[in-house]
Amino acid sequence: MLLFTPGPTPVPEVVRQAMATPTIHHRTPEFEAIFASTRTKLLKLYGMDDVVMLAASGTGAMEAAVDNLTATKILTINAGKFGERFGKIAKALGKGHVELTYEWNTPATVEDVLRTLDANPDIDAFAIQISESAGGLRHPVEAIAKAIKAKNPSIMVIADGITALGVEPIDATHIDALISGSQKALMLPPGLAYIGLSNAAIEKIGKGKGYYFNLASEIKNQRQNTTAYTAPTTLIIGLNAMLDQVEAMGWDAFYDATRRRGVATQAAMKALGLAIYPKVSARSMTTVYGDETKAIRSLLKKEFEVDIAGGQDALNGKIFRINHMGLIGVNEAAWVVNAIELAMDKLGLRPFDGAASTAFSRTYYDLKA
Repeated sequence: MLLFTPGPTPVPEVVRQAMATPTIHHRTPEFEAIFASTRTKLLKLYGMDDVVMLAASGTGAMEAAVDNLTATKILTINAGKFGERFGKIAKALGKGHVELTYEWNTPATVEDVLRTLDANPDIDAFAIQISESAGGLRHPVEAIAKAIKAKNPSIMVIADGITALGVEPIDATHIDALISGSQKALMLPPGLAYIGLSNAAIEKIGKGKGYYFNLASEIKNQRQNTTAYTAPTTLIIGLNAMLDQVEAMGWDAFYDATRRRGVATQAAMKALGLAIYPKVSARSMTTVYGDETKAIRSLLKKEFEVDIAGGQDALNGKIFRINHMGLIGVNEAAWVVNAIELAMDKLGLRPFDGAASTAFSRTYYDLKA
């Protein structure tokens, strides 16, 4: 079965082998050396002032960022399930909260955010997805963050990069907390989250809030190559191996391969007459909209051993999402679009003529040149 869901992504053999080594205790010099190596590589990837790793899913990192960086009120962007989740976290924590809501295919705008800040001068934090994976949408996070900091540098900008970090270069100049998770572009099993932090965020965190998700205690410990509580040792060992793989390839080459797969996949879908859902697509996935998507997705899994993701809530049965994150062979990506065309033929939606594979290959290799 080819796993092409936007998380969890497949775990490469080299990472599985690294995680299959004997378990070591997390309070030992041996693990501290691995932790230090992994942390150094993560800092390089993030390009931020500090980074912490948490034994949690990405949602845990979202909660940690909201709790530690919001004192009065947080503004959140809801253009999908994960933007909605930021608002639910704020409510659960008892934080003051304002929400801007958009259709799941529509990005937030600088103008809407600034207007909301003018109407709510007590807002001291802002949270948004870079890639809202519920619909495959890309928000203009860098532009919004820059505008917020120009208006009020003390507002903390929290960016969910769970399906963006490791997918494309992210300009974190105006971002205070950049969140990601293990089961996405860095191709690990679920259970490890990371947060890149600015010096301004570290200053605001101070002594931190909460107990397990107290970022102050994690910053203090992780600067000494340990963790406040039990570290997910196996996942960190795997992360270290995965970062080695990408560094050997080169981050620019890694990002470029992801970009080309995405553009080529979209070209293939359009060649089949399928509609791309978001107005601005994230590089992490291609999202196709239409009444036929549920039947196509079902047939792909049953007959062609290709597993892609469907939609949630109002988009249940209305979209499918094809992952582009991670180390994916171009032959596998080409097979997925070919399988979609074969499924459409079997369903009587269009005759098979090789249009998807042709469009994919021409686009991918034209971009490479």
